[in-house]
Amino acid sequence: MRRLVQYFLSVFLGLFLAAPALAQNDQAALVHFGDLIEVDVVGSLEYDWRGSLTPEGFLDGLDSLPNQVYALCQSESDLSAAIEKELNFLNNPKVAVRILDRSNRAVAFLSGAVRSPKRFQIKRPVNLNELLVLSGGITDRSSGEISIFRPPNLNCSEPRKTSEGEFVKASQAGGPETINIRIADILRGDQTANPQILSGDIVTVSEALPVYVIGGVNAPQQVPMRNQLTLSRVIAMAGGLAKEGNAKITIFRRDGRETKRIEADLQQITGGSADDPVLKPFDIVDVPQKGKPARSRPPVIDKGVPVTLMLSGLPLRVVD
Repeated sequence: MRRLVQYFLSVFLGLFLAAPALAQNDQAALVHFGDLIEVDVVGSLEYDWRGSLTPEGFLDGLDSLPNQVYALCQSESDLSAAIEKELNFLNNPKVAVRILDRSNRAVAFLSGAVRSPKRFQIKRPVNLNELLVLSGGITDRSSGEISIFRPPNLNCSEPRKTSEGEFVKASQAGGPETINIRIADILRGDQTANPQILSGDIVTVSEALPVYVIGGVNAPQQVPMRNQLTLSRVIAMAGGLAKEGNAKITIFRRDGRETKRIEADLQQITGGSADDPVLKPFDIVDVPQKGKPARSRPPVIDKGVPVTLMLSGLPLRVVD
């Protein structure tokens, strides 16, 4: 079932990727922090310059001009015109501006419920669906939601809204933005659910809240919580009882500061003489093993490495 879900998701994403994209500005062609920029004043070596931006977004060290030139999110042609205006003391100055190196821009991150989380160095326009395909597609642990966190000043975007209401939330003017997207909207071809991904974006495919199945089952695992997940179903998803598994099962459930123990008999449930308990997120289903004492306390579940460390260690993919 898992492979089937992954197959159809990959097929749908592949088909959607082939669809024509919305008309959009080429963000990659604008000046970003980290870019190496060259200014060539035709016929004059004195005013030629090569460098990057100040933290405020001005050309750093171009001291031959009477005023600072703001370059962040400017195109090469607009920047050329701005510098020509500052060189008005020359006779008909002609300026050529080129972005020589874009490799030091902030990377975009894609993590969560995808097969191969990655960092992306973006050198051309790229949309969300393409990055999902480059990351191997969405896994069956997805909750159906994707969030895009967009820090300020790392790209040249403007806040967006959908026709149905607020789509992007910005804490303040010029502040960070959060874009929330449903995977179902991507799969049905809704172009508003397929935004352009920019340098510095942090894209997270949310994972469904887990239920943990441990002990005497054939495939102990973390099961994503969707709809009403019952005990018998989660045992089946974990491969059923192992040979040494005991049908008298304990569910450990966190309730505030306390942990509840819920006892259940799988044989009575399958026989119809007992109700099938509905599980809650973060329940730990402990299937005892024959010949071993039942666990009296819930085990410690490893939550993994911190998100910040995980993101910094992702493999890098260049999109050019």
